[in-house]
Amino acid sequence: MPLTTRAIGDESFVSLTTFRRTGVGVPTTVWLVRDGEDLLVTTPATSGKVKRLRNDSRVELRPSSRTGKVADDAPVLTGTAEVRDDAAILATVTRLMRAKYGLQYRVLMLVEKLSRKQGNRVIVRITPA
Repeated sequence: MPLTTRAIGDESFVSLTTFRRTGVGVPTTVWLVRDGEDLLVTTPATSGKVKRLRNDSRVELRPSSRTGKVADDAPVLTGTAEVRDDAAILATVTRLMRAKYGLQYRVLMLVEKLSRKQGNRVIVRITPA
């Protein structure tokens, strides 16, 4: 059965694979929310996934555990991603993340803010293929 936007959007943790210039995939565990048929991820602007997406917009999404473990038979949703730094979209994603992840999201953002090592956040908008 193919993985749908609704199904992957309902997952608590998702493995997001972005691709190096060499074509090698790099999986990262992320939180995401749905926005219509698109999926939204927030990440530090200086993250490796942002750098990779600026060179290759292809992505793969798989359900995963909190630690990034993906089942061998996990379904895959493919798509393309666009990095955005629009303040209005960031506010929308923040609201959706708070609603979905609650205290976990608030604590993560507080820890990140106190550590001051990540800088600004951007949005990754994923459009399924």
